[in-house]
Amino acid sequence: MSIKQKIIKIAKEAKDASRILPGVSAEVKNKTLISMADSLVKNARSLIRANKKDLYEAKKQGAISAFLDRLALNEKRIARMSESLKAIAALPDPVGKVIRSTRRPNGLLIKKVRVPIGVIAIVYEARPGVTSDCIGLCLKSGNAVILRAGKEAINSNLAIFKVLRRSLVKYKLPEAAVNLLKVTDRKAVDCLLGLKGFIDLVIPRGGESLVRLVEKKSRVPVIKHYKGICHIYVDSEANLSLARKVAFNAKCQRPGVCNAMETLLVHQGVAGTFLPVMIKDLQAAGVEIRGDMRVRKIAETVKKAKEKDWSTEYLDLILSVKVVSGLGGAIEHINRYGSGHSDAIITENRAKAMEFLNKVDSACVYVNASTRFTDGYEFGLGAEMGISTDKLHARGPMALEELTTYKYEIFGRGQVRT
Repeated sequence: MSIKQKIIKIAKEAKDASRILPGVSAEVKNKTLISMADSLVKNARSLIRANKKDLYEAKKQGAISAFLDRLALNEKRIARMSESLKAIAALPDPVGKVIRSTRRPNGLLIKKVRVPIGVIAIVYEARPGVTSDCIGLCLKSGNAVILRAGKEAINSNLAIFKVLRRSLVKYKLPEAAVNLLKVTDRKAVDCLLGLKGFIDLVIPRGGESLVRLVEKKSRVPVIKHYKGICHIYVDSEANLSLARKVAFNAKCQRPGVCNAMETLLVHQGVAGTFLPVMIKDLQAAGVEIRGDMRVRKIAETVKKAKEKDWSTEYLDLILSVKVVSGLGGAIEHINRYGSGHSDAIITENRAKAMEFLNKVDSACVYVNASTRFTDGYEFGLGAEMGISTDKLHARGPMALEELTTYKYEIFGRGQVRT
């Protein structure tokens, strides 16, 4: 059987499973998720062993530290994966939820009801935690899922997949509801993207090149997550101690992820006071600073920022820094160079905070908090499929509700249209 034939077979079986899942009770789905969560912890050692194979190969290929961080599994991260599945189980079931109910003058009762999307294909790279999050979210939202992971994490992902799939059998759910392609060849992606009629939605999760490839080739609707060029603007009325803490966290806590800060904007009125201390903190943590002319006058150790730096997602210990004349300049810069992901203002002035919230065109906009909170788990959504920088059909962290669509259910007593 060819790669294409294998993938079509998987897709057909997933489609059949997707017709069964909407009728599965919340109780059964929740028990399955809790079983999956417990299985991850029980099998932590074997998962870590599989992950070490991927890490070994990645190091051989000269992978950078940020990539290795995204790839690595340890007991703490496996426990977090388990907690996410339990958090998903604890959430209300979105399937069957009545969004709106209307009684028409002719007596018709019209209900707008949440339903699963159907079969969702996830194309992603080197983040093993994505495997369990996607399986958990799709199961709870009543969708069948086909996972196509990158070769960099194939051992880790297969190990996680096998552990989680056992719980489907335990609770007599169709095994074809959860699928992971063992083929890492790019031809597998091309085949998946052409299966309109079997697959209802594709979600790419990875670098910009992967997202653009999927968008270009897919015949199936795509929800995209482009670059995470996140900004923090320190206003003239900011609490500078708070700003220092938040900015450091946003850049350094985990620099290789999409919600890490990539550009720091500072009001000219506080730049002379704030930047020397902030830059010292960042450089002590190993951050390379690239600044504009005004930043370099304040700190001579800063490298000169180029035009492309303002639109670069570094995913590393590199930060662009710019001095702006005021709130308007900060908003203009963010809307010009940002990716619509997550941006924050640090200020004690409520009017300025509200103007920032209203005018910055991003999925997540913060006041006095780190952009690192843009995450389904941190938002109380259990987990996420990714952060959508699209505006349709979903925006921001994609969780249970974003993995449903709706249909209208109409109840009558013999009404006819005249």
